[in-house]
Amino acid sequence: MGKINAIITGVGGYVPDYILTNEELARMVDTNDEWIMTRVGIKERHILTEEGLGTSYMARKAAKLLLRKTGVDPDTIDALIVATTTPDYKFPPTSSIVVGKLGLKNAFAFDTSAACAGFMYALDLAASMIKCGRCKRIIVIGADKMSSMVDYTDRQTCVLFGDGAGAVLVEGTEEEGVGLQDAFFRTDGKGLPFLHMKAGGSVCPPSHFTVDHRLHYIYQEGRTVFRYAVTSMGDDVAEILNRNGLTNEDVNWVVPHEANLRIIEAVAKRVNLPMEKIVVNIQRYGNTSGATIPLAMWDNEANFKKGDNVVLTAFGAGFTHGASLCKWAYDGAAAAARK
Repeated sequence: MGKINAIITGVGGYVPDYILTNEELARMVDTNDEWIMTRVGIKERHILTEEGLGTSYMARKAAKLLLRKTGVDPDTIDALIVATTTPDYKFPPTSSIVVGKLGLKNAFAFDTSAACAGFMYALDLAASMIKCGRCKRIIVIGADKMSSMVDYTDRQTCVLFGDGAGAVLVEGTEEEGVGLQDAFFRTDGKGLPFLHMKAGGSVCPPSHFTVDHRLHYIYQEGRTVFRYAVTSMGDDVAEILNRNGLTNEDVNWVVPHEANLRIIEAVAKRVNLPMEKIVVNIQRYGNTSGATIPLAMWDNEANFKKGDNVVLTAFGAGFTHGASLCKWAYDGAAAAARK
């Protein structure tokens, strides 16, 4: 048996039906479409409004589409990983709910948490499990219900976030020159003060005080996060290219975390890549945290061609960040048509 490479063989996605527009937000807080578009480039975001539904619902929807598109027998799935910051419950893991709803009889499941970089970290973990021969097929899902912790009285943050899920199927192959080639990850523990949710964890458990003082919402110091995100994502892309002997000309696509259009544009400029090579869909979905990269891959699947050099990069709370290199393994146009 030859060397096993880990390849992505399919992409699925899901966003809720309800669309929260800038015009509607302008009726909730002191903002307007021009202010939002100028600062973050978001036109609308999808919100899961149905009562009693959480992250697992969206993750399951994305995975069901993935299985339908790829035609894979669910009983052949060995593992399922969910990257999320907004689990349904403290426990059990959201992945266990997804596995149960999908009826995956032979899969083990677990969650990972690395904020907006979570999907990339989970994808690399799945690739390692494939390459070592431990598993043959793994579903990796990035899913977040960000609306569950957004303060819709805070105009600085409420315009940023949406809900959604994206899923990929990772499989093993002996074909050379394709698949997940390399990854470069780092975590800067200095990020805690600048991006977090103050209450709800073991340091500050829920109480009447935390609820009354609105401590269960996203807190962000935007300028600091912006600066770190641009520097980290730009440097990480440059690092992954340098250590794989690639130049800007060799890159077909960059799929960045969709946090802020200005961040994406600044990263592209920092690494001297034209925006035509950058996958951008933030205007329609907003920041869906761990779901942004797989949703962008889902949106752009029809444009991916076998052999394309696809670079993923993300930055999240923590500060977690990194970049990975994938040599795309199939022609996406036909696959994207299988909705």
